Amino acid sequence: VFLVYTVVPSLKAKNALLIIASLTFYAYGEPVYVFLMLGSSLMNYLCALWISKMPKHAEGKNRFAVIMAIVANLGLLVVFKYSGMIVDTCNTAFGTSLPVPAIALPIGISFFTFQALSYVIDVYRGAVAVQRNFFYVLLYISFFPQLIAGPIVKYRDIEEMIVGRRQSVENIAHGLRRFICGLAKKVLIADTMGQVADVMFSTPSSELCILTAWLGAIAYIFQIYYDFSGYSDMALGLGMMFGFKFKENFNYPYSALNVQDFWRRWHISLSTWFKEYLYIPLG
Repeated sequence: VFLVYTVVPSLKAKNALLIIASLTFYAYGEPVYVFLMLGSSLMNYLCALWISKMPKHAEGKNRFAVIMAIVANLGLLVVFKYSGMIVDTCNTAFGTSLPVPAIALPIGISFFTFQALSYVIDVYRGAVAVQRNFFYVLLYISFFPQLIAGPIVKYRDIEEMIVGRRQSVENIAHGLRRFICGLAKKVLIADTMGQVADVMFSTPSSELCILTAWLGAIAYIFQIYYDFSGYSDMALGLGMMFGFKFKENFNYPYSALNVQDFWRRWHISLSTWFKEYLYIPLG
């Protein structure tokens, strides 16, 4: 994809290539649920258009439109991600025997749902202008480097890059190095630590001593960090190779001085998303 992208002359063709590649990439893992992502993209595109067409003084109607978009997006999350857990919890709590739905979890549904929501809410707030080209919105939501494992990207952060960007040898080289480091984190460190953690966690507690128990715990915390940050590094590196610049998602979280500092450094795109779209509005 990168080689073809580099030789394609126009930005419109480059964007078309990235959309096709992204949908193919997602369909490779989830053949059916690619239509769910397409439907989600179209729904949020239309919701943003609906909100933008409301008169500025019609505050109530604007609020109703954005609430409908939020309910629809969160409804998708609840149905596909939490319906089984909800039914199972109800059965346990109330002694019922409701059939537990066995719905396969769509890959990356939380990431692309949060991205779509941030776009619609930003249009409602006036933080970004509504995008009338559906394919730009689709590229933003489906872009394959960060589609399934983040970081969560806000539309306003890459709006200008979607409609106008360029590759450079420096960015391509930097992106390649970043991708290689991320891949090494995942394959060489996270997977190796994961093997150690799996052995320790599968060992009966009666057979563990304090040293082996701590070994399992430490291996696990390194596994989850190098796994997740490795994927983020690969996403940032691939983005640079295609001319996009995403914000950092990790900042040495295990060097944090307290829990609050830890959350400023771990999965930064998620914590800032919740702060901006949940905590501050609630406050």
